[in-house]
Amino acid sequence: MLRLERRFMVAALVVTPLLAGWAINSSLDLQPNSQLWVDGTSNVRDFKCSAKTMEADIATTRVDAAAALNTGEKAITTVAFRIPAAQLDCKNGQMNEHMRKAIKAGASPMIAFELKTYDLLSTSGKMRAKLAGNLSLGGVTKPITVDATLIQETAGGVRVMGVYSLKMTDFGLKPPSLMMNTMKVQDVVKVNFDLVLKN
Repeated sequence: MLRLERRFMVAALVVTPLLAGWAINSSLDLQPNSQLWVDGTSNVRDFKCSAKTMEADIATTRVDAAAALNTGEKAITTVAFRIPAAQLDCKNGQMNEHMRKAIKAGASPMIAFELKTYDLLSTSGKMRAKLAGNLSLGGVTKPITVDATLIQETAGGVRVMGVYSLKMTDFGLKPPSLMMNTMKVQDVVKVNFDLVLKN
């Protein structure tokens, strides 16, 4: 009986550190000062639509993941990023209506990006990332690759910044037109992001 108890104690001593290692898993939180906006052009004027609401689930391997990323360690395991399509605001009621119709916000209310793989590279003293994942827009999901720059925040955390050129017709979307087709939006829009992440 004593030998059996000793075996349980040894097993517990071996397993406990492993369980503690699993418990280290943490997350990064998207901060309120994060921004994402779309710059577009038309045959009449340029426009800007900003995301009023963003959601993100970011799992990491360590509690200081933000600092680890800045040193080139791949401390993020999963990223799921979402924007309610109806929360894109172009500061113009008519433009909002046409844009939401163009991206099929009624039938596909969520714009989503799911990270699949990424690489980190330090160049000229800056940490850069190449993000590969799936973008879901207007009911269509396609793989995309996005380049980003990582900047360490003085108050802790990491800033992820970049621009992605999105061709609306690649997702089966027709660029919006206004004023009886006298104003036509160009097919390619620029998706800008400036996201602040903290543990």
